[in-house]
This record gives sequence, C-alpha cells and structure tokens, in this order.
Amino acid sequence: MSKQKLTGFPAVVGTRPTILILGSMPGERSLTMGEYYGHPQNSFWRIMGELCGAAPELPYEERIAALKRSGIALWDVLKHCERRGSGDGDIRRESEIPNAIGALLKKHPTIRAVALNGGKARQAFRRHILPTLPDAVKARLTILEFPSTSPACAMISYKSKLKSWQKLAQFID
Repeated sequence: MSKQKLTGFPAVVGTRPTILILGSMPGERSLTMGEYYGHPQNSFWRIMGELCGAAPELPYEERIAALKRSGIALWDVLKHCERRGSGDGDIRRESEIPNAIGALLKKHPTIRAVALNGGKARQAFRRHILPTLPDAVKARLTILEFPSTSPACAMISYKSKLKSWQKLAQFID
C-alpha cells in the first residue's frame, strides 16, 4: 500500500457556533464520500443523534444542518498529510500541515469549547495549534478530549464513548 497525499474538508460552521469538534484527517471512506465521518461503523453520527438530533439515518445535509442549529462546528486539525491506508497511526508526522484553526477561533468568538475526537486529534492539536493561540483565546476555551468515534477504536464500547461525549451537552445551544 503506497502513501497518499491527502487533503481534508473545509470547516462546517454555522452562524453562532459554541463548540468546535476536531478530528485528525478524514478516513478513506469519508474522503471518497465527501462527508465527515462517512464510515458506517464510525459512531460519530450515532452520538450526535443522541446529543443534537443529527442521527445517522438522516441525509448528510440534514445532519450538518442539525449540528449548525445546535452550535456545533466541525473540522480537522490537519489540512494535509501523507498516510498509508485510513488509520491515524499511519499519518506521517513530518507531512502534517494544520488547518487555520486559530483564525477560525478568532473569527468565531462564540466558540467556548474545542472537542478533540481521538488521540491523534489531541496530539496534533497540542503540537500544531495550542502553542499558536493567543492567551485570550485559550482563556475562553474549554478543551475536551474524547475517545475516537472511529471503528478502529473498538476496544471502547459505544456506551462508554457516548457517556464521555455527553460532556458536550453543556455547550450545545
């Protein structure tokens, strides 16, 4: 399997976001579909269904609309990277190019929480983004770290993931 140069999706942001959920880089299935969290066994949309009505059985655009109505924005820490396959563990660290998350946070001062979806998102956020954020932005944010919703993170049950992700509810409009 050869390494691929990948480009993520643009940010999904409504008019008054209060939460920014950050993944690492979409998996192969998501990139092929052109949809965030496109793998059917990824528990992201099932969890968002519980939290804000963005259930997996809804068409993608309706799920996105439900997130926006709830004040949830979506993006990935990485804009570009090289990876073999679909897993976060296959991302070549030296190829990581971050998204302009600091600029997004500056443009949307209503964002009070950043939710990191999995270990690679947490690692890349701490390395590429957090050191670049102004103190005033850091002061207004609550950084939340959640277990990955990816099917590759199968050792954590859906019930445990949901319980953890329910901490987001306090920031949902």
